[in-house]
Amino acid sequence: MAQSTEIQHLSGVDKDHTIEWDFHIDRGMNSGKWTTIPVPSNWETEGFGVYNYGRGKQPESNETGTYRHKFTIPASWKDKSVHIVFEGSMTDTKVFINGKSAGPTHQGSFYRFKYDISSLLKYGAENELEAVVKNWSDNPSVNTAEREADYWVFGGIYRPVYLEAKPKAHINWTAIDAKADGSFRANVYLSNARKAETVEAQVTDMDGNPLGNAFSSPIEKGMDMVVVSQKLSGVKTWSPEFPNRYQVKFSLMAKGKPLHTVTETFGFRTVELRPHDGFYVNGQKVKFKGVNRHSFWPSSGRTTSYQISVDDVNLIKDMNMNAVRMAHYPPDKHFLEVCDSLGLFVLNELAGWQTAYDTIVGRQLVKELVTRDVNHPSVVIWDNGNEGGNNFALDDDFYLYDPQKRPVIHPWAKFRDTDTQHYKSFGCCADGLFNGDDVFFPTEFLHGLYDGGHGAGLDDFWKAMVDHPLSAGGFLWALVDECVQRSDRNGELDCQRSNAPDGIVGPYREKEASFFTIKEIWSPVYLDLQHIPASFDGVIPVHNRFHYTNLKQCQFKWQLVDFPIAGAKETAPIIRQEKEVTAGNIKPWEWGKLELGLSENWRQYQGLLLTATDPHGREIFTWSWALQTEAQIVETLLPPTATNKATAKEKNGTLLTSANGVEIGIGLASGLIEAVTNEKSGFPFSGGPLPDTLIGESSFKSIKHYSDGNDYVIEAEFEGVLRKVVYRMLGSGILQIDYAYLPGNGTYDFLGVSFDYPEDQVTGVKYLGRGPYRVWKNRRKGLQFGLWEKAYNNTVTGENWDYPEFKGYHDEVYWAEIQTKAQPFTLMIASNNLFLHLFSPDEPEGAYNTNTDGIFPGKNISVLHAISPIGTKFKQPENLGPQSYTNEFSANRDRPHFYLNGRIYLDFREKD
Repeated sequence: MAQSTEIQHLSGVDKDHTIEWDFHIDRGMNSGKWTTIPVPSNWETEGFGVYNYGRGKQPESNETGTYRHKFTIPASWKDKSVHIVFEGSMTDTKVFINGKSAGPTHQGSFYRFKYDISSLLKYGAENELEAVVKNWSDNPSVNTAEREADYWVFGGIYRPVYLEAKPKAHINWTAIDAKADGSFRANVYLSNARKAETVEAQVTDMDGNPLGNAFSSPIEKGMDMVVVSQKLSGVKTWSPEFPNRYQVKFSLMAKGKPLHTVTETFGFRTVELRPHDGFYVNGQKVKFKGVNRHSFWPSSGRTTSYQISVDDVNLIKDMNMNAVRMAHYPPDKHFLEVCDSLGLFVLNELAGWQTAYDTIVGRQLVKELVTRDVNHPSVVIWDNGNEGGNNFALDDDFYLYDPQKRPVIHPWAKFRDTDTQHYKSFGCCADGLFNGDDVFFPTEFLHGLYDGGHGAGLDDFWKAMVDHPLSAGGFLWALVDECVQRSDRNGELDCQRSNAPDGIVGPYREKEASFFTIKEIWSPVYLDLQHIPASFDGVIPVHNRFHYTNLKQCQFKWQLVDFPIAGAKETAPIIRQEKEVTAGNIKPWEWGKLELGLSENWRQYQGLLLTATDPHGREIFTWSWALQTEAQIVETLLPPTATNKATAKEKNGTLLTSANGVEIGIGLASGLIEAVTNEKSGFPFSGGPLPDTLIGESSFKSIKHYSDGNDYVIEAEFEGVLRKVVYRMLGSGILQIDYAYLPGNGTYDFLGVSFDYPEDQVTGVKYLGRGPYRVWKNRRKGLQFGLWEKAYNNTVTGENWDYPEFKGYHDEVYWAEIQTKAQPFTLMIASNNLFLHLFSPDEPEGAYNTNTDGIFPGKNISVLHAISPIGTKFKQPENLGPQSYTNEFSANRDRPHFYLNGRIYLDFREKD
């Protein structure tokens, strides 16, 4: 009978399935006494020791934890080779079995290590395991490489512990090289195989169906490694778009019988770095659309679960990413398994944050890294450290264990024909990025912090990367806000001020606006259609940015929709017509046309939605366009011509114009709105429309007013930036405002007019426009045109996570009903391409610079022609490309045709 490896877990398998072990810690929380702790776990998150956010040695957190656990093993294991395996322990770990040392102390937190304990066990009886774990290593290079780093550092046995029982003669490990052309080769490493004769291999699909015949190689005397190889036909290659996997069963044979069998999962694919050309997988030049990810969960630190791996990979793929970098250390093995099965390119990394391991310990850890992960088809690059934490003596050690000879890189460096430098400005550099001659893919760029970075600036960077032949894409920093749920602070989420809130998603994977911006920008279906032009004929130019997928393999569905009116309870679009269409034969990186086949009456509707779905049923993106102008939509909201007449009177320096129960006061000495009431109560709405003083000063000049049919008109003239405001009180009680202003020649953070309204009176907003997230000048993509409603919140992105944020800039707004503690009012925008500013977000308490603050008008409600960009953790906006530049205005003469104009309506009528 074939003998496979038997596994007996001594710990649980993840954060949700643990086993209590006896535990003692010498310092910090709950120290100096024996108690119990769940394993696996980080001891800080279980209420032991001292929390430590790296970035320098902290002696007070230099704890030692002692674990004890009793277990029984089968008597039948007596004739087997038994190893105890630790998937990960932080940091120095000394293991004892029944009071005897299992072997040398293991140093290094992120690596699988094991000891042969066959001679130390009591078979069929109870045994005792003791593990002594020091979170600060006795090896200074381990501390500087792993713990004095820019991330939370923890202590404890945080990944599973188990026993492996194999026959005395067994397969130790295997290293597979399966290429895209069907060539299969594997190095099979043996132990105690003196009596074995051959190693046999059989490749199957994932259902166990054989692919070709079994093949084998003889074992010569003294051999501890055998190569088996075969050329197979009809293979399906592995890629992120089509993650085809296979299995191979290796059998150690003697006298025609298997002594030991091992089954590995792998994929056929070929990886090449072609100098001064590009990075190729399966002969296809690829561009990484990637993100950096740590193994992290707020309530359990580095102890995660298979489900978290599945959820994170799905989050990454839902953003249309195809790659992930394992910063700054190798992940849980199940994360790579999910990358294999769902499809992501992986950069797998040896730890070394700005300082490298010494060569002795480094060589051992490279071996542990590669031998564990070598057979994963998702792993396409090995990273030797990070940002200067590179021990050059280790570069070629990766190839000792990897027959595929995958490229080895140094993140943040120019190394072996690659340029992976971090956080360079858009126009940089004379010898790198867009101006160098190496294949470039920054392994960290657009460093997120709070609401900055990530999506902000990405559109310009990605356009340049798509166009540049040497670009292999890049990796955003980072996926998750790594904020720890402190066990010593009643569950408070601790982000270490500006150190940890760097994510596209929050600690519990709450999606920020950049999530959706990235999803659109990195969509492999690129549509060159920002607005629906008058000449639109239902045909959309489309660029296929997949690497391996023909667009005819995707599904497309369009919907013609209307949107509920302002007073409706529902916000979902009303589907009037819909149809599924297919693209033609558009190959990867080719342009083509998508013919929608719209009905003849399509322009009568308010919106067009188009959803693309990939061959596996995952939504690529839903694009949305308004089919009617702001003026057309607003016209439908205005009541029919009123029969009642608007009137006006002067009182205490104010011109009071009224109609249909609404009275609005215009200051005779200011020309601005000073008071608003209706039959129910007053509105604290005033102070505009007025350009902000950051745009320039304005002074009142004159006013005149008169009846015009059923309307009453007030014309106010100004000097300075604001030139003219015409108020028209309609007989319906709605106020129409036409305004014109002329900034001086120069650059501006924003341009427009504003009003005052007390923030503490606002409870929410319902609006027709792009939403539901706020925008910045350099982060406008990813939103949907529709009807949105959100309650007021004072969210500071990355310090709390009530998304979408209420306050900030909103794009392509047609109308907005401002909900207040008293009664709502509606602002309608009848001019094209204006933004709505609703209050200004608070600055983050933990910010150490102003890069990610944004700049806002001093008043609370604004209608704007231009808004400000936002920067990243390390860069001001002007370093991020054209969309991030400040707004420039230039007028050759002081003439009305150079003025910036707008038309808005204010509806203060009492609502039902």
